[in-house]
Amino acid sequence: MKTSKTVIVRGGGDLATGILWRLHRVGFRVVCLEAPLPTVIRRPVSAARAVFDGEASVEGLRFLLMERGLFPSSPDVVPLWIDPEGKSIASVRPDCVVDAIMAKRKTGTNLSMAPRVVAIGPGFVAGEDVHCVVETLRGHRLGRVIYAGPAAPNTGVPGVIGGESERRIVRSPGAGFFRPRREIGDVVAVGEVLGTVDGLPVAARTGGLLRGLIHPSVPVFTGMKIGDVDPRCGEGSWLTLSDKALAVAGGVLEAILAELPDRKDLSGLLELETA
Repeated sequence: MKTSKTVIVRGGGDLATGILWRLHRVGFRVVCLEAPLPTVIRRPVSAARAVFDGEASVEGLRFLLMERGLFPSSPDVVPLWIDPEGKSIASVRPDCVVDAIMAKRKTGTNLSMAPRVVAIGPGFVAGEDVHCVVETLRGHRLGRVIYAGPAAPNTGVPGVIGGESERRIVRSPGAGFFRPRREIGDVVAVGEVLGTVDGLPVAARTGGLLRGLIHPSVPVFTGMKIGDVDPRCGEGSWLTLSDKALAVAGGVLEAILAELPDRKDLSGLLELETA
């Protein structure tokens, strides 16, 4: 299916990239907006890698860093613009805006930006800030489209993967810049030093596949998430979009294409969703 509809996705992390990939696959013209120093962790499967390298490729889809407002000559290449405030949205006039920044708070995305405005995760209220919100919390409701109210609140606790939750997250021991000793895709052991921050060692708290590290040019602070270890050691999992990214992307696709329910029908819909 080909369509002339344009979707701007704010954010270029792994969840945002799943959305960009799935929308492009079904024929939408997509644009990615990012910050000048994105704090992306899963760089091999993130469009945001183009900010650092000039371009990125994720499962056959190429992202190209371009000057704001410019489009590539090929429809099979997705432009990435440095535009954290979304200033380009007004001039492009997209059919849909998707907030996939995952800031877990309001980021300025609002109903006036496009005919259909969608956000993922906590921080937005469907029907007030945006038209729809897509659930990002792992579990039974992952990927569900919410037409009234917010997504589940931020618990501050990472989802369980391979039996591990908080311990699979690599956090900075101090402020400064991360200097890696290991690379994304390496298999690491518990206690292994992955790098340093201001001379302080950064050790893995669980063994597994190192599927994400923050870019060395991004400043970090104490306690900040700077890496991710997958205890499952799944072959190829660090190079492909995750099940979560694709589930959320499916919800966004529904949110864009589905008819919005009448406000008078939302009470019954809410009862069904929370049952």
